[in-house]
Amino acid sequence: MCLSCHPIHYGERGGCIGCHRGNPASERKNIAHHRLIAGRFARFTLGETPVLGEGRRLMVQFGCRRCHVSAGTGNRLATSLDDVADAKSPEDILAAIREPAQGMPDFSLDGQQEIPLVNAILAGACGQRRSGGVRPLVVHFTALSEGKKDVFTRSCGPCHRLLSERRGSLGSGAIGPGLSGLLSPHYPHTFRGKAWSPERVKRWLENPRSIRPWARMRPVNLTGGEFRELLDQLMVTPLEEC
Repeated sequence: MCLSCHPIHYGERGGCIGCHRGNPASERKNIAHHRLIAGRFARFTLGETPVLGEGRRLMVQFGCRRCHVSAGTGNRLATSLDDVADAKSPEDILAAIREPAQGMPDFSLDGQQEIPLVNAILAGACGQRRSGGVRPLVVHFTALSEGKKDVFTRSCGPCHRLLSERRGSLGSGAIGPGLSGLLSPHYPHTFRGKAWSPERVKRWLENPRSIRPWARMRPVNLTGGEFRELLDQLMVTPLEEC
């Protein structure tokens, strides 16, 4: 009954629900359009299109998997995007990107980036096992008292933020980049084009300008115990061990 209102397009691909979902057995709009995917969000159903390719590139550029699982891979510091795509509409996902939740960076995407990114999220969720059997996320509500600030909050938090596995959201700064998932494979390779490691974090903290001459960050002097505490906050349990 979709064709009673909509013209045929991509007719060779079969029925409308293959791309748009919905319920073609009803003439009542609210039933026919239940869980409908609008055309701009359904590009991922057409195969390897430029829109989908751009969305996947943006996921890598912005490091979405630093915190989220998408296409079955990523860190479980925040909600699985595979689960979100199954439970929320594309419009809800877009709204969450435009108005980030607490702890999520504001990427300030433009309209040409938002649609490809949502397409990539929906594509990644196709055929993925939902997280019912995986250990649940731990939600942290208790704030540390002013006199017992952790090493990240003291030394890094004024400029950076971190969504940590054990202590939740840390730091309040937005001057420097977000450091969630820094020591995981999903963080962008921004240490001279390489992945971050404990040894490289140590070298950076000792003298940022020896790594990047134009760096604005000052050296951070930590004791051995403080550095070990910082590494513990930066570490993320691999998904396969969850």
